Amino acid sequence: MPRRKTNSGKGGQGRRGEKSAAVRELLKQSPQASVKEIVSSLAGRGISLNPNLVYLIRGKLRAQQRRQKRHRAVEAGRSAGLADPVELVRRVKELATAAGGIHYLKQLVDVLAE
Repeated sequence: MPRRKTNSGKGGQGRRGEKSAAVRELLKQSPQASVKEIVSSLAGRGISLNPNLVYLIRGKLRAQQRRQKRHRAVEAGRSAGLADPVELVRRVKELATAAGGIHYLKQLVDVLAE
């Protein structure tokens, strides 16, 4: 299959990955911005793109955040001296039940943190 030509003369950026980098930059500045807002602000800069690209990048960023969150949870379990992070989650859940719910457990932890 022959290599695709870049759309450097048709309103695109010309170099590979620049549209995605621009979308990531806008999402970093304002994560709650809608897809239409992102597409229109990039159109103001002269970057034309399909809204599906914004959805794709946003989904990949969220997946990356979920992976990092899981990794931090596993590391927290290991640093607590437990080899099994699932056991730690079970213990926290039992403690939350004894405290009357996760909301009350969070309040207790906040009071202890002060």
